Amino acid sequence: MRDHTPDPSELPPLTQRALDEIIEKHRLFQRGQNGGARAVVQYRDLSRLDFKRANLSHADFTGCLLLEADLSECNLRSSAFFAADLRNAILKDADCTRTDFRGAYMAGADMTRTNLTDADMREGKIMKRGKQGTLEDRKRSGGAGAKTILTGAKLSDANMTRMQAFGADFSDADFSNVDFSNANLAEVTFEGANLTDADLSGANLSDVNMRGSVIAGALLQNTETGGLDMSGAVTEREMGDKLENLGKSLPELLEEHTLWVATAGRSGRQLDLSGYDMRDVIDLKRFPLTAIRAEKANFLSQDLRGAEMQSAHFDHADFRDCDLTDADLRASSLKYAQFSRADLTEAQLCPLEFKNPDGSVRIQRVNLSGANFRFANMAHADLRDCILMGVDFSNTVLRGADLRRADLTGAILTGAILDDVKLDDAIIDLAAIRRT
Repeated sequence: MRDHTPDPSELPPLTQRALDEIIEKHRLFQRGQNGGARAVVQYRDLSRLDFKRANLSHADFTGCLLLEADLSECNLRSSAFFAADLRNAILKDADCTRTDFRGAYMAGADMTRTNLTDADMREGKIMKRGKQGTLEDRKRSGGAGAKTILTGAKLSDANMTRMQAFGADFSDADFSNVDFSNANLAEVTFEGANLTDADLSGANLSDVNMRGSVIAGALLQNTETGGLDMSGAVTEREMGDKLENLGKSLPELLEEHTLWVATAGRSGRQLDLSGYDMRDVIDLKRFPLTAIRAEKANFLSQDLRGAEMQSAHFDHADFRDCDLTDADLRASSLKYAQFSRADLTEAQLCPLEFKNPDGSVRIQRVNLSGANFRFANMAHADLRDCILMGVDFSNTVLRGADLRRADLTGAILTGAILDDVKLDDAIIDLAAIRRT
């Protein structure tokens, strides 16, 4: 407890040059050389600074603001991020063994392949002395309370063995292929999370909330499950039918589909993958998916970068955790589709023009009504004229996106990043933007 602990809005910023000097002194400190000093950087604004590949083991960043900071490949073993704000920070491939994340706010952080063995993610809050001399809770940027928050974070392939996360909020996060073995996860919230192929063997899952999570392939041997709520969870059986049941290979079916497209339906047959599980199709992005039907199909975690998916029907399909960077989805129907945590950077979601037999022109818009883009990245996506009625853009990155003439009636924009968005002639509740 400090007598003069600044609130988050009062944190003094640190420059990149000053940070580089601190990292260098910490390096000398670790080697026992003259001029060295342990990195103790408390209650400072370190947002968007570059820590990449630095060795900061045993450093102290208590109470710091690290919005969108790049800590990828850093050695952060036994370091302290107590009550720090790491929203949308990048910790890919970082070593966070025994790191103190108690009370940290890490919504939307990218922790892919991060090593969190023995990390501490229990509750934690900072006390300060108020104006009247009494002790009071220090406000935390990004959210109230003392729980560690990892909502919407990406942690696929992370190592979280033996970690302590009692009561943490992991809702809407990607934990696919994560090793949770022997972790203490009592009272943790995994609602809406992706736990595909996660190893939870030996973990304490007492009173855990897994409602609506994806648990296909998850290992649950020797777990403590008293009070575990898995209502609405998606198991392997519910992921969809297997492609081998179609009777033909995907290339054969696509050959018929290509003929159907080329002849305007006079020959061949439209490819219908509705209800099928597409997760195991290798290099799916190389197949032409123009004008297919794939309603309620499962594309969970697929690599669809640059995929050709125009004029297709994907209503209620599952694209959670997919990489759709630069994908072409023009003129497609994606009503009520799931895109949580998906990467749609520079994706094309604008209309196409079609000539009618009488020579007139028909405009076919992309329809995303009711779709879920919570914690997705749609930076610089082309959403011109898109139908976005009732879409959930909670905590979505829309930086630089083109939303001209789009219909966002009833869209949820809580926490969305809307820097440099083009909104000319869009139908949108501007008051909702001001509240974000």
